[in-house]
Amino acid sequence: MKRKKVAVIFGGRSGEHIVSLKSARSIMEAIDRERYTIIPVGISRDGTWLTGDRIWDLLWEQRDLRGAPRAAIFTDPRQPGLLVEERQGSSSWSFVGLDLIFPVLHGPYGEDGTVQGLFELTGIPYVGSGVLSSAVAMDKAVMKILFQQHDLPVGPYLYFNRREWQKEPSRWIEQICSVLKLPCFVKPANLGSSIGISKVNRVEELGPAIDEALLYDDKVIVEALLKGKEIECSVLGDLEPRASRPGEIIPCNEFYDYTAKYLDERSELIYPAELKPALEEKVRELACQAFTAVEASGLARVDFFVDEQSSAIFINEINTMPGFTDISMYPKLWEVSGVGYRELVGRLMKLAEDRFARRRELLTAPPE
Repeated sequence: MKRKKVAVIFGGRSGEHIVSLKSARSIMEAIDRERYTIIPVGISRDGTWLTGDRIWDLLWEQRDLRGAPRAAIFTDPRQPGLLVEERQGSSSWSFVGLDLIFPVLHGPYGEDGTVQGLFELTGIPYVGSGVLSSAVAMDKAVMKILFQQHDLPVGPYLYFNRREWQKEPSRWIEQICSVLKLPCFVKPANLGSSIGISKVNRVEELGPAIDEALLYDDKVIVEALLKGKEIECSVLGDLEPRASRPGEIIPCNEFYDYTAKYLDERSELIYPAELKPALEEKVRELACQAFTAVEASGLARVDFFVDEQSSAIFINEINTMPGFTDISMYPKLWEVSGVGYRELVGRLMKLAEDRFARRRELLTAPPE
């Protein structure tokens, strides 16, 4: 059987560059080498696309990239593939045909619909959600608006852009304190991995927290503090998604910030979560509904707050390309639900190919 060529794309310009590298390493180790030939494509922090057998190591070690050949997606669906520089600085490029793209990119310029639009132009199947769902899920404010339109439970929140904040900071501080109360959470609207997030306990902390969030995005979302367990649920599928058993996060810090997620090993991940059967079933049901609401495809992780005393459940957010190392919550939840890591990677690639085949049958020209 002829092996298919899959480009695994990692790195990127977002603050989640390192997280992407970790996820990609685990995925490349899990791909069935008897069925696929892996073409590694690394995106540097300044946005340069590069390839070569050592590109992952060069990015991970933050080495000099000047010797790595550049790469570019060839956006001609009649000849889907990758253009690869013969050597850096050369005017000669070779062509590598591709059968599949596995974008392991977290955050802006990767998980937000930007590269998904590029992939649509190529005519190559790719793992994960499309342009619309990726963009909607990345913007926490638009995401919550869409959840509300589908009658899904979300906590109180406010959002505003850089100009609105600069024009009337006192008005926004007053609204936050009166509508949401303190403590609350201030976040960049478009980012992940808890980067740029602050928990605000006192009013004098609001301004600096908002300025911190604006370092990463032009829009800020402020969310009320919600009681309950931090619960995550993994979703797999396309038009008929299914949910894993939920897991619980017990952060080592005051909240599940970047350090607690990736740097400090004291955070606890409990899978499956210790929830009453009825609550677990509801979480799984809402996870699939959230997946459908944003029209996601392939994979997503849905994050909740669950108050067992009141049985209240709030959807916090959905991530269309969650962390995917072999110890990340997304694959671990599927592991305890009966789907191992290697099988999970294989299923995602098959879903991408099936979705592409289905959509290829759609008409692109008006009727005669």
